[in-house]
Amino acid sequence: MKFAQATLENDSYARVSSTKQDLGRQLAALEAEGIPTELIHVDKKSGATTDRPGLTAALAHARAGDVIVVHTLDRLGRTVRDTLNMIHELDQRGVGVRNLADPIRVDSSNPADPMSQLAVVMLALFGQMERTYAVERAAHARSVAAAAGKRTGRPSVVAPDSLEHAVLLRDNGATMGEIVTKTKLSRSTLYRHLPPRQ
Repeated sequence: MKFAQATLENDSYARVSSTKQDLGRQLAALEAEGIPTELIHVDKKSGATTDRPGLTAALAHARAGDVIVVHTLDRLGRTVRDTLNMIHELDQRGVGVRNLADPIRVDSSNPADPMSQLAVVMLALFGQMERTYAVERAAHARSVAAAAGKRTGRPSVVAPDSLEHAVLLRDNGATMGEIVTKTKLSRSTLYRHLPPRQ
């Protein structure tokens, strides 16, 4: 997201949902709009969290007459309600919102344009629908993998030899407390990873 200040200066913000994702496309689009790199605020955090220092800094910098330019509208918030609330609050401060890459172009800095206001609602709704579909696709993929006997989720961080040691101790009658002491694995880790007794 960037601030394109109407008069003297520009400021910007870009976000991806995790540290493994790349900001390059958003940054390139913002720089192409003439935003200096030192004024581009970034976050690598989910839109579901309110702890986004880059967004906080960008919003604090916005002044009446500025227009916040985002690569796509879903960079502002994760849900329709979040996005619309953000746009409404900015409008109350005299700050507009404009997008760069959504199929429908939005410029809320012109409240007299009803089509622009409708576009804001439509794009926010489409963004939320896509996230809902993505969650459903991921859940389906997990259920298919589980049905095929494949493990899903994060890979185990427990070393196989530590787990084998824990199984051996348990099979030889050691208590859970003794297993924790000897393997240095936590109880929750042992309960989660120890295979059931034969």
